[in-house]
Amino acid sequence: MKIAIVGLDLAKNLLQVHAVDLQGHIVVRKQLRRADVLRYFASLEPCVIGMQACGSSYYWGRELAKLGHTVRLIAPQFVRPYVKSNKTDAADAEAICEAIQRPHMRFVPVKTQAQQTILSLHRARAGLVKSGTALANQIRGLLGEFGIALPQGIRLLGQRAIAALSSHDSEHCEPFRALVQMLVEHLRELGDKVAELEGRIRAIHRTDAPGQLLETIPRIGPLTASALAASIGNPRAFRSGRELAAWLGLVPREHSSGGTPHLLGISKRGDTALRTLLIHGARAVIRMAASKPEMADSWLMKLCRRRHKNIAAVELAAKNARTAWAMLIRGQAYQASHVPTRSSTTD
Repeated sequence: MKIAIVGLDLAKNLLQVHAVDLQGHIVVRKQLRRADVLRYFASLEPCVIGMQACGSSYYWGRELAKLGHTVRLIAPQFVRPYVKSNKTDAADAEAICEAIQRPHMRFVPVKTQAQQTILSLHRARAGLVKSGTALANQIRGLLGEFGIALPQGIRLLGQRAIAALSSHDSEHCEPFRALVQMLVEHLRELGDKVAELEGRIRAIHRTDAPGQLLETIPRIGPLTASALAASIGNPRAFRSGRELAAWLGLVPREHSSGGTPHLLGISKRGDTALRTLLIHGARAVIRMAASKPEMADSWLMKLCRRRHKNIAAVELAAKNARTAWAMLIRGQAYQASHVPTRSSTTD
């Protein structure tokens, strides 16, 4: 019998296959070793293959697409309702096969190698920044136990820590000074690595047309533009700019019942690092706009006077996401005087 739809549950070594025909009858239920996966699907006629979006799904999606198959990646939370009884690899594969057949199911686009590369650089940078923040807090905590309180800010933390210890030479033993010196040197190394990764990101960004297009938005810099362009990939995978903002977790969660709408805080779904870049960038814009008299009557300052600045920052981040979607759809640079219109293809 001809295989029409396949649910493939990914794993490190053993991958589970659940295949059905056009009538929905089960044709194949088997496990494949990692080395046998491509050989097996190369022997099949082109069909629809569904997988959960996970760490290796983009790789398998590209490889299976090269064999002529149609690949559909689905978010794990959309597969879970179709898992019957206990969770097993076979049950997961069957649930994937069932979920991708739903007529209104949403799918995740397969990213290219270039998009994955720049996102890997961004993830590595975010990890180093997080490690640097943790190390800075540890240095402050250790010094605080000895009665040394340093001003806020991480840029001059190392210099201030060494200077504080030097002014209290008689009060601290040599092992403690050596410990702080070692931690300060490690903090500087982390800063150098972050700067190196930012340089690599900017070098790739200079050759990326979508990223260059998004950088024309006044409120978005090269780091955010490159991460946003690589994460979005194909903008037509989203029906509107609001759907993109929802994908980034920048819109309220809804818990409505009995015809009464009830909106909660933002959903915080999607890429945490990208959402952080957008919101931190929005906070910087608000901080600068507050010191400019010509911005007093702007919608942003009016919003800040009505609501908390954190809410205004999220709203500005969501607006930037919607603007980015519209620019990528039209292929046009940012226009400050542009008047948005509502239609089936624009936001």
